[in-house]
Formats: sequence, C-alpha cells, structure tokens
Amino acid sequence: MIILRDPSIALEVTKQRVLMDELIDILDESGNPTGRTCLKSEAHLKGLFHPTIHVWFYTLEGQLLFQKRARNKDTFPSLWDVSVAGHIGAGEDIKIAATREVEEEIGLTIAISDLEGIGMFKSMHQHSETLIDNEFHHNFLCVLKVPLSELKRQESEVDDLKLFAWEDFKKKVEQNQLEGFVPHELSYYQTTISEIERRI
Repeated sequence: MIILRDPSIALEVTKQRVLMDELIDILDESGNPTGRTCLKSEAHLKGLFHPTIHVWFYTLEGQLLFQKRARNKDTFPSLWDVSVAGHIGAGEDIKIAATREVEEEIGLTIAISDLEGIGMFKSMHQHSETLIDNEFHHNFLCVLKVPLSELKRQESEVDDLKLFAWEDFKKKVEQNQLEGFVPHELSYYQTTISEIERRI
C-alpha cells in the first residue's frame, strides 16, 4: 500500500482522481468486452478489468523513450515506465486513444498509421484495498522522429523523459534487474524488446 505522508502530495492526488475520472469500458477476465461501462474510479475500486494503451517510442539509432511517472501518482510514483500510457474512453477507438494520449503526455502529434500493434497484455496490480488495477494493455510501437528536446511532457503525469540505450535496457530485462522501473510482467518487457529488435 502506498502511504502519502506529505499533505500537499496527498491533496494533489485527490484532486487528480476527481479531475481525471472518466467513463471506461469493462472487460471480462479474458479481455473480451462485456458491454458494460463505469467510471474509472469504480473499476479501480472493484478490480474490474478495463482496456488501456501503451506506446513505446524507439529511434532507429537504438534508443528507447521512457517517462518517469509523476511523484504524486497513486500507482508507481517516480518509476520509469513505457513512453506513453493511458486509459481508453468508453466507446473510443483504441488507436485514436493512443494518438490522443501521445499528444497529451508528451506533446507529440502522430498519425494512426505510425502505430504498430504488438499484442495485448494482461496486468493485475493491487496497490491498496481501494485501488485494484486490472488492465489489458494494447501495446504499440512507434518510431520517434523528433529530438527529445521537442517533446513537451504533461507535468501532472510525467516528471521526466529520457532516452535509454536499447542494448542497456535489453541487458536489464535479460538479467531481470529492473529496479527503478514499473514492475510489468517480465514477458511483457521481453516481448517489447524482441519486437523492437526486429525493427532496428
């Protein structure tokens, strides 16, 4: 369970929860649509499965873009994570959601055709008794065609953006030495690394 001892951080987390609540689709345990929707806060409270997008940006020179999650996030604060991640609104097209989140989180406009889907991954994390985050990540790859300096992070979501050498991160995954990174399933990281390796 994450305990926020700094009152200012706790207040900011509460504000973000209120401002960022949205209607999302509910999935079954196999990732199939149920036809039901609810607020994101309710899905997290009850541990209901829901869809999200993950977009990994990489350069043809062998670098991966990571974001450091904001310190006031209620899930995995201050850890390095996938370039862009976010929830899919109820009824929203998956790739449209991905392009929207990319623009919101790192200030980059991309086309749907820039996205390469590499699969869907089940993720289950219980952060506290009232925050059970069960998701199916729709995972995409995208070539980063602009310098890091041209990206504009969403300060409420992202504390930092950094390019990591692909070979260095590959070694971390192979040795399962991922301290400082969001604890996704090892198979998730392995698949992502393998798919990027085919493209660079």
